[in-house]
Amino acid sequence: MKKLQLICNYLIYRLKSKNEHGVHSPFVYDLLLSTIYNKKNFYVYLQIEKLRTTLSLSNQKVVCVDLGAGSKVNNSSKKSVQTILSSAAKSPKYAQLLFRLVNHFQPATILELGTSLGISSAYMAAANSKSKLITIEGCEEVAKVAKESFQKLELKNIEQVVGNFDEVLPGVLKNINQLDFVFFDGNHRKAPTLKYFSQCLEKANEKSVFVFDDIYWSTEMKEAWEEIKNNEKVTVTLDLFFLGIVFFRKEQVKQNFIIRY
Repeated sequence: MKKLQLICNYLIYRLKSKNEHGVHSPFVYDLLLSTIYNKKNFYVYLQIEKLRTTLSLSNQKVVCVDLGAGSKVNNSSKKSVQTILSSAAKSPKYAQLLFRLVNHFQPATILELGTSLGISSAYMAAANSKSKLITIEGCEEVAKVAKESFQKLELKNIEQVVGNFDEVLPGVLKNINQLDFVFFDGNHRKAPTLKYFSQCLEKANEKSVFVFDDIYWSTEMKEAWEEIKNNEKVTVTLDLFFLGIVFFRKEQVKQNFIIRY
């Protein structure tokens, strides 16, 4: 049923979505052409994709603690690295989009909720070596694999935090003056997503960029996305189906765009 619902949602999205020719906003139009639709192969893509290939062949078993919507209860199980990669890592198409967004906006402070094996983290950190990326992961052993990946890629601007978001996020935010870029990719339930959004919103500014993963993952996530779009501080949103992008630009008229990607 869930797969059928996703297909139906995607068909509706395709019917409603527009490319740059149907967008009447200079800011969004320029962003589409310069960044979202940019097909240039940046120098780090090959390095990170080589690492992805290595991880995809790894039979190493790690203990995974399920703290999100994947389980009715918090439980632990052993999974291979290749299994985690296939189910949790963003595809090159979307991970490289994160790279381009960070490269375009040059945020000083980046927060990621949900490190997993670190593919998305690596792309974002590599896009701006002067930025500081703080990434939170609930599974200690998964975080260790990610750390090894960061070392192989010689990424020195990543700070890892291990723990349940509910427990560690308040402390992380307390030590941050402002959030320039946030990638929400760790809990696909409505209430936690809105809670983390609200907490991060307190550290946002009008130039901040928030990116939400899997906004059509479930009915709950669709509802959460609708509430986020309707937030009074949000001015512009881009619905790319698998990602939702949020802006707080005060000079912009409030608009929600469904973008074909």
